[in-house]
Amino acid sequence: MPHHQRGAQRASSSLIRPLLAAIVAALVLATATTASAPVARAATAKVVIVVGPVGSATSNYKKGANRLADQARSYGATVKKVYSPKATWGRVRDAAAGANLLIYLGHGNGWPSPYAPFSVDSKDGFGLNRSYDNGNSNLKYYGESYMAKLDLAANAVVVLNRLCYASGNNEWGAGNPKKSVAKKRIDNYGYGFMQAGAKAVYASGITSVGYVVKGLFTRKPGLTLARLFWKDPSRTRDYDFSFPSVRTPGAVAISDPYAPKRYYRSVIGFLDTTIGDWRAGS
Repeated sequence: MPHHQRGAQRASSSLIRPLLAAIVAALVLATATTASAPVARAATAKVVIVVGPVGSATSNYKKGANRLADQARSYGATVKKVYSPKATWGRVRDAAAGANLLIYLGHGNGWPSPYAPFSVDSKDGFGLNRSYDNGNSNLKYYGESYMAKLDLAANAVVVLNRLCYASGNNEWGAGNPKKSVAKKRIDNYGYGFMQAGAKAVYASGITSVGYVVKGLFTRKPGLTLARLFWKDPSRTRDYDFSFPSVRTPGAVAISDPYAPKRYYRSVIGFLDTTIGDWRAGS
């Protein structure tokens, strides 16, 4: 090889190395930016967490709620907490205005149930404080007619945790419901929130709902709310089924019992909505 060619090769290498280094650095930066983009975009989200009065168990419910609050804040979200004994309807309604994610822990009062008659004012909503700061047994149910008045953000998601009825289940010690009853409960409990604009209502009677929070903030934007349901570490899929909503045209429900007649995990809504759609609402 002639000397001038070797010199040209050395010169070329000396130029290529810095160029390659710059390209690699740019790729690393782009990758880091892309990885953090979902959290950065969703960091403007408003998360509202409500704990209703559940007597002596209220402090335990608050601990679970605080873990969810810390999780949401770790993604940069704004978190508003409304806890018993100060969780009156007026305070919850005002706090929930513009909420992208609304999480409720407390008593549930669904339909069908042994407590007839059905009332839109007391069934399928939140159990809240009847009056302000009067203890954790100070309970009044605010039903679907109240939930429908919530001024939620576009593409909002609602999460119901540790409730009776919301995911189709019975009250503790009351046996297990028929599948037909569980389906009606899931459908009814989603109705008021979807009237308020929620795209999905997730319900978990006994397991953590942290996967929903994590998914909304960190999963790929193309993931649908239906597929997010299956990211739950508590999923089983052994007895799962889906069905169209009777009360909310276009909505679909999914139930994932962990055993026959054990209806403790569900979601209902417009489940083709994506996580990206949810983030766009913030």
